[in-house]
Amino acid sequence: MRTFFVILLFVQLSVPAHAAQGLDVYCIDVEGGQATLFVTPAGKAMLVDTGWAGFNGRDADRIATVAKAAGVTRLDYLLVTHYHLDHVGGVPQLAERLPVGTYVDHGRSVETDPEAAELFHAYLRVRDRASHLIVRAGDRIPVEGMEVRVVASTGQGITRPLTGAGDPNPLCASTKSREVDPSENAQSIGILIEFGKFRMIDLGDLTWNKELQLVCPSNLLGRVDVYLATHHGLDESNSPAIVHALRPRVAVINNGSNKGGSPEALQTIRTSPSLEDIWQLHYAQDAGKENNAPEPFIVNVDQESSVSWIKLEAQADGQFTVTNSRNGKTKTYLPRP
Repeated sequence: MRTFFVILLFVQLSVPAHAAQGLDVYCIDVEGGQATLFVTPAGKAMLVDTGWAGFNGRDADRIATVAKAAGVTRLDYLLVTHYHLDHVGGVPQLAERLPVGTYVDHGRSVETDPEAAELFHAYLRVRDRASHLIVRAGDRIPVEGMEVRVVASTGQGITRPLTGAGDPNPLCASTKSREVDPSENAQSIGILIEFGKFRMIDLGDLTWNKELQLVCPSNLLGRVDVYLATHHGLDESNSPAIVHALRPRVAVINNGSNKGGSPEALQTIRTSPSLEDIWQLHYAQDAGKENNAPEPFIVNVDQESSVSWIKLEAQADGQFTVTNSRNGKTKTYLPRP
């Protein structure tokens, strides 16, 4: 069975990404962490986060395998949203497999306990051998072939609406703030990716209060086509005020079997206006069948599975296609009217 999946992976990704006319996005399974690879028509590659450390290099191997099959031999940018083990932990192992042009992060870690300090310094030992870019809300990351706008960083969000955004958000009145989050999650870099009319958002593990700053009292972000569910689809994030304001057509949940994909968050996403489908990297064991996506839209349907990705292929007119690497399930979403 493992041989079959490897063959399927290479067959479906055999055309190098730089030969395509669209933007390719691979949401790679790192068991409840994040690793999202963007490959532009110009052949430039940006990876967001690297999954976990350890596990005999499991996550680094999965990323490198997908990158190779996609025609990527070098990461032009490696963006670390924040310094938690499931996002930055895999950097040293991945750097042994793929050269990195520029590391992108938010600067110093706000967590200083011994374990967090060691994790951060393990990252620094690798990062400091390459080019380095610290970004703040409002910055752009210069990836040739797509627009990457930083909408949040270091606990701060943009303060002016993006083009076409700025409408009042009626859900703000009924959404209460929560206890202040002092962790690295609240420091997450959030990015909005634009390729022509196609828009996708990735807010890392940004938590509830910081999300609200982006959409309350007015929605500074506008609508998106694809929502990479914040914080792996946990209800510490994903308030209705932001998810429903974004009005995504598709949500991708980068959860693990027992991490992320909470019932509350999945219900919030499912009831968002304009949503057509949810695609998940894993069946969320604690969410129940009624909250999980239908089986064809889930990459790993049991705890023993280890299929590695969901692929999005976006066109400049706003059309995009999503593919499940387990079963070849593909669905195309036409441009918004």
